[in-house]
Amino acid sequence: MPRKAKTTPADSSPQDEQMDMLPAAATGLPPDWNYEATVAEVEAIVAQIEGGELELADLFDRFELAVNRLRQCEAFLDAKQKQVDLLIETL
Repeated sequence: MPRKAKTTPADSSPQDEQMDMLPAAATGLPPDWNYEATVAEVEAIVAQIEGGELELADLFDRFELAVNRLRQCEAFLDAKQKQVDLLIETL
C-alpha cells in the first residue's frame, strides 16, 4: 500500500486538525502528558505497594493515585482508538 505524503499545515484539512486534537479534547489531558511515563509511574506505585513497606494510609493514597493514572491511560487509549477508527473510515 503506498504511503501517503506527509502534509504541511498549508495543505492539511480541518479533518486532519480534528484528528490531531482528538486525544487532548477527548481526554482533558495536558499537552505534555505521556502514556509511557504514566505507565512507568503506575508500575513504580505497584512495586511500592507490593513491597509491603507502606503504612496503610499511604498504601491507600498510592493505590488511589495508581487508579487515577490508569484512568488517564484508559481515556488516552480510548481517544486513540477513536482516532484510528476515524482514519479507517476515511480510507
